[in-house]
Amino acid sequence: MISYLQHLSFWDWLAFGTLLLILEVFGAGGYLLWLGIAAAGVGVLSYLFPALPWTWQFLLFGLFSVLSAVLWWRRQRSAAKPSEQPGLNQRGQELLGRQFVLHEAINAGRGKIKAGDSLWLVSGPDLPAGTAVRVVGQDGVLLKVEAL
Repeated sequence: MISYLQHLSFWDWLAFGTLLLILEVFGAGGYLLWLGIAAAGVGVLSYLFPALPWTWQFLLFGLFSVLSAVLWWRRQRSAAKPSEQPGLNQRGQELLGRQFVLHEAINAGRGKIKAGDSLWLVSGPDLPAGTAVRVVGQDGVLLKVEAL
């Protein structure tokens, strides 16, 4: 085994890097991408410096792996920005503050409004159907309303 390590060529590193990148395609979630790139980098260095000892090759592989992963992580963190649509995928949030007409009367604190093509359960003071209301809050799928 030691004799194999002492005679590592750049082809070994490039093959290892290619194998890691192929495995990444099958859904590793980005983890093997940086290892594959690091292995390819060591392959290029061992091509440029053929007398590079195997211990240095492994140390460079470890260094490149950690360095590339940390740099990518920092880039991802700095590129993250708040959404331009903060209520996206939060049904009902877009209804806050809007006015509707009661579709079904509020009896015992529960009724319904029609918003677009959907009926929403509402809670509030007892009001007859046809009363104008404003949405003032949300509790899960239940909208809280008040009379206008």
